[in-house]
Amino acid sequence: MPSSSDDASGDASDDVPFVERVLEVVDAIPPGRVMTYGDVAATLGSRAARMVGQIMAYYGGSVPWWRVVRASGHPPANHEHIALQHYRAEGTPLLGVGTAAYRVDLRAARYDGAGSHPSDR
Repeated sequence: MPSSSDDASGDASDDVPFVERVLEVVDAIPPGRVMTYGDVAATLGSRAARMVGQIMAYYGGSVPWWRVVRASGHPPANHEHIALQHYRAEGTPLLGVGTAAYRVDLRAARYDGAGSHPSDR
């Protein structure tokens, strides 16, 4: 189980624990947009996508967890039904809706953490 003192980025000079930094990035994802676990890690200068997944599993209930998806665009495992409700409410672009294996359209919904998105241009 990851602790709040784990720093998966390897930067010991950082005063903010990795868990808190992950949750801050996730909390900043706008409605209707998503990031992959790897995107969140990369935003923090890390390659620890699996650690981001663990952090979301243990601590992600206080942030919009449905906005972090697998690299394929599929929602968090075992939360597909509730995530779909959030995606529909936020207008998140989806592919394969009506099937058990729907996914987020990453081309249209991916957020880069800097506010840049094709529809913003």
